[in-house]
Amino acid sequence: MEAAPAPVLDAFARRLDGVRIAYDWVPGDRPILLVHGFASTARVSWTGTGWVRFLEQAGRGVLLPDLRGHGRSDKPHRAADYAPRQLAADLVVVLDTLGLDQVDVVAYSMGSRVAAALAVLAPDRVGRLVLGGAGPVELFESWDRETMTRLLGGESPPDPMIAAVIAAAVGGGGDRAALLACVEGFSGAALDVPAGIPVLYVAGGADPIPAGVAELARARGSAYRELPGRDHLNALASREFMQAALEFLA
Repeated sequence: MEAAPAPVLDAFARRLDGVRIAYDWVPGDRPILLVHGFASTARVSWTGTGWVRFLEQAGRGVLLPDLRGHGRSDKPHRAADYAPRQLAADLVVVLDTLGLDQVDVVAYSMGSRVAAALAVLAPDRVGRLVLGGAGPVELFESWDRETMTRLLGGESPPDPMIAAVIAAAVGGGGDRAALLACVEGFSGAALDVPAGIPVLYVAGGADPIPAGVAELARARGSAYRELPGRDHLNALASREFMQAALEFLA
């Protein structure tokens, strides 16, 4: 019996403008692209929470990019570099680099909007979508530049959920100028997905950030799963979330 192909770690795909997007790749059947959220990384969001091991055990391939401005990827400081279409184009380049014609996608928080932008930009590259921790209202629209600058500078925000997100960004040594540019460039990003792409929406029952997502799913005729008692920070590690995603993508 041939040994399974070895994972590819710390690889990079390069955009034509030179921006490099870091990724890890675990070969397997019917690859799943995992898209992390704001101020996180692929390894923190997906490896650290058990998703990669869970999907590997199911025999699925796993692709883990760091979004631009995050982790090992390049970190431009212009807001224009963080338009949703730019982040989606980064993912297309990663797929092209690996020769992957189509993937299923699991995304969380800001990553869900990146995944939706990918589906709009290149619908033929997306099979099925699982969008977690995001709703019709884009969080960054309420974060003006002055407020965001103060928060990244160490001021405590009144909203405990935002405080937790910012604390992770600052405590993890994130590039503050890049994160500020990301907030500005990504503000108001849509969660629209082209008709014909099946979507499962997932949200923690105690998470206010994806407010209205159940109604959005009903209006679209899509599947919806609520995770009882889970908030925005711990929903991602929920075994129920993993199982629901895998069943939907089967």
